[in-house]
Amino acid sequence: GAPNVSTATAVREQHGHDESMHPCAPPDVVVWPQAVGQVQELAALCHRCRVPMVPFGTGTGLEGGVNAVQGGVCFDLSRMDGITELSLEDFSVTVEPGVTRKALNKHLRGTGLWFPVGTVG
Repeated sequence: GAPNVSTATAVREQHGHDESMHPCAPPDVVVWPQAVGQVQELAALCHRCRVPMVPFGTGTGLEGGVNAVQGGVCFDLSRMDGITELSLEDFSVTVEPGVTRKALNKHLRGTGLWFPVGTVG
């Protein structure tokens, strides 16, 4: 519904570029799935209809990866921001794709662990 789907020009333009030098290429629609099942259903629908899918995190990339050069559906994953598991014993944490580094470090505060900038994996 409306709070989870937008075709507004401003929203589409916000999701059609990152911090790269590439010009804005907005998607046709932006959706905010909130569960894995919703992502699966949306992906299956896009695949069936041959509509491009563009994942969107925070829009801070430098590669132009969020530019929807062929239109399509932007999957904004920012509302999938749960931290689902933390194992202090093996220094691992399981997060949903919308978890930011700052949110993760806030969650880790007091454990002796932290997630530094530039960590891959």
